[in-house]
Amino acid sequence: MNHEFAGKVAFVTGAAGGIGRSSALAFAARGASVVVCDLADPSGTAAEAAEHGVEVRSLQVDVGDAAAVRDAVAAAVETFGRLDFAHNNAGTFSPAPLADLGEDDWHRVISVNLSGVFAGMKYQIPHLLETRGAIVNTASIWCEQGSAAQAAYVASKHGVAGLTRTAAIDYGGRGIRINAVAPGPIRTAMTAAVPTEAMAPVIGRTTLGRYGEAPEVAEAVVWLCSSAAAYVNGVVLPVDGGYLAA
Repeated sequence: MNHEFAGKVAFVTGAAGGIGRSSALAFAARGASVVVCDLADPSGTAAEAAEHGVEVRSLQVDVGDAAAVRDAVAAAVETFGRLDFAHNNAGTFSPAPLADLGEDDWHRVISVNLSGVFAGMKYQIPHLLETRGAIVNTASIWCEQGSAAQAAYVASKHGVAGLTRTAAIDYGGRGIRINAVAPGPIRTAMTAAVPTEAMAPVIGRTTLGRYGEAPEVAEAVVWLCSSAAAYVNGVVLPVDGGYLAA
């Protein structure tokens, strides 16, 4: 095991599967204690993370509920006594052309993808000021452009990019680095729900010509939290196989 993060604590949302699961495991592999959070039961991820010999806490949390996020962060600090890293990753989507998108669907996507990131940072930052920690938020390649029938998702990810950059300005001088990853087409349950014919041109535009894998995004997340990225702040880092370069 790489002990780079030994003695430190990471908080990961959307950790039951996909990128969040891989992120939690990557933190654990580097020696960090991990708090895994998800609306679904994240205990499977917690069990895998514990195999690395670290302490783990599993919490079922709806990040669209700011009070629930507040309580989850408080529980993490109560359990481990500190917080060093946060990966605000939980997300959802509701595909439809804008005029066909239900108001409830719009509000749910915004509450999870954008307000959930806001609430995460709001309640994480006071603890990270004590440890001079780092936050990574999950944006998307769609934070740089539009996408057909994804009004709520695209709007939320543009918001995550803006929140990330603004928070980096607010807190960089106080010792917290705040960045985001912008995944491209990553092989997850979310992309599996998108019709193959819709994903084909996205995959085709990547310069690598393939799906990315969740652990490849996780490696970028833990790098952004590491001392190797000590001078990286306010960045929205594409992990997209060259999609945005094409």
